[in-house]
Amino acid sequence: MVLIGRMGLAAIRAAGWRPRAIGGLTMGADPVACAIAAASHGTDLQVDAFSVRKEAKAHGTGKQIEGNFLAGDEVVVVEDVITSGGSAQKAIAAVEAAGGRVVGVLAVVDREQGGRGALEGGGRSVVCLTTASELNLRQVI
Repeated sequence: MVLIGRMGLAAIRAAGWRPRAIGGLTMGADPVACAIAAASHGTDLQVDAFSVRKEAKAHGTGKQIEGNFLAGDEVVVVEDVITSGGSAQKAIAAVEAAGGRVVGVLAVVDREQGGRGALEGGGRSVVCLTTASELNLRQVI
């Protein structure tokens, strides 16, 4: 988590993004978002973490987004592994419906199966920390 947090924060800085929060579709995005938020503590770019539920709860707060997120926030949507881009697209839709503004998408691993291109084709800026090819993985993840 320390390595992913530091690398993720560095990638966000390199992209020129200045989000107030980071998060994505639960469960895969949760540890990545929390690691980056933790790595940002005490820096000039402190970000909070949030989780996007697949659907709003029928009880409790009834929110689809839980954690440190407010309407109007600029955020980065995060993915652990990007395949089709569908999870990121669901998270983006939820964030925008709640009044947030997505400045970019950060993925730990791009499986190179079209997800990055689909998101970029939709006008999204995407940064990946590594790819399946760089890790010499073939259909493993």
